[in-house]
Amino acid sequence: MKNKILTIIAVALAFLAGGEFTYIWFNSDDEVAQNGSEKSMVYNSCSNCMTGTMVVENGGIRETVKKSYDSVVMIKNTLKNGSAASGSGFVYKVDDDYGYIMTNQHVVDGAAKITVKFASDEEVEGTVLGGDKYIDIAVVRVPVKYVISIAKIGSTEDLQIGETVVAIGTPVGEEYYNTVTGGYISGLNRKVTVSVDSQNDWVQDVLQIDASINPGNSGGVLLNVNGEVIGVTSLKLVNDSIEGMGFAIKIEDAMKHIDSMEKGKKIERPLLGITNINVTETAYLKRYGITLDDSIEEGIVVLEVEKDSICDEAGIKKGDVIVKLDGDKVTNTAYLKYLLYQHNIGDTIKLTYIRGTQEKVVQLTLSQAAD
Repeated sequence: MKNKILTIIAVALAFLAGGEFTYIWFNSDDEVAQNGSEKSMVYNSCSNCMTGTMVVENGGIRETVKKSYDSVVMIKNTLKNGSAASGSGFVYKVDDDYGYIMTNQHVVDGAAKITVKFASDEEVEGTVLGGDKYIDIAVVRVPVKYVISIAKIGSTEDLQIGETVVAIGTPVGEEYYNTVTGGYISGLNRKVTVSVDSQNDWVQDVLQIDASINPGNSGGVLLNVNGEVIGVTSLKLVNDSIEGMGFAIKIEDAMKHIDSMEKGKKIERPLLGITNINVTETAYLKRYGITLDDSIEEGIVVLEVEKDSICDEAGIKKGDVIVKLDGDKVTNTAYLKYLLYQHNIGDTIKLTYIRGTQEKVVQLTLSQAAD
């Protein structure tokens, strides 16, 4: 009772001060017994206002889940070789005829047939409209009559570390359809290197979460407390000594090229016209007869320059070491792609490179498209 009186006094003083205040009030055991249900906390954050309390009830995140649960689907991929795989997805929009589902590109790779299962247990064949291996996003279309709910798209702009998030997806297999897990934002703007294919690594700017993510969750939703989609779960860092680290593609990145994917258009990305390796790959450097100054510890080394490419026209040569793009450090080949692919064809960039021991800067207009 004493604690309650102190809390009331503190709140009253805050009101009198007319300023911004925050308080947390934990119910005593006696109050829980009298009320019949426990409120984990009462939280109020207010500026120039007198009301506005958010109550987190014993039901936890159920209201958050309700808002998007029926928009999440399971995607079954029957591969061309006859084997099967599965993942998750969610309906992000509809028109008069179709519902449009977002998922990961790797969920639908190699598909001979795509089957979509809804929360109603209805299943329907889906059509893959388009996708992109670098951002790992794809679009699947289904007849609109099967759609139960449409997810609301949110934003990561004001997201902060420690905020509560909810993941919904189908880990492992169909018996765990639309599993809900909760957690927190553990990190923002994490740069994770992934293998796109046998010849390409790529850096993604992702959200780090501690919500449980397992194979099959890929393509599912990451929700904020308002039930809005802020990310597409995609990766899990798996290591014998590391647990509880999951990753999600930011919804803004996922939506960036969605119109092109819906139309089945290939996303064109700029090309420098060079073959390159990391400065640390000394065996390759010897094979190409390239010797670097001992002071060069990071960057990418130019092995070949394509004739008439923008780098050829700018005078870049074999043995040059690219160390910056628009002032951002180029640490390896994957990060060079990441920085380059933030730009569109027609943009102008500045490359900083080292020839021998001399640093040079060249300006390039991106005019070629990568395959």
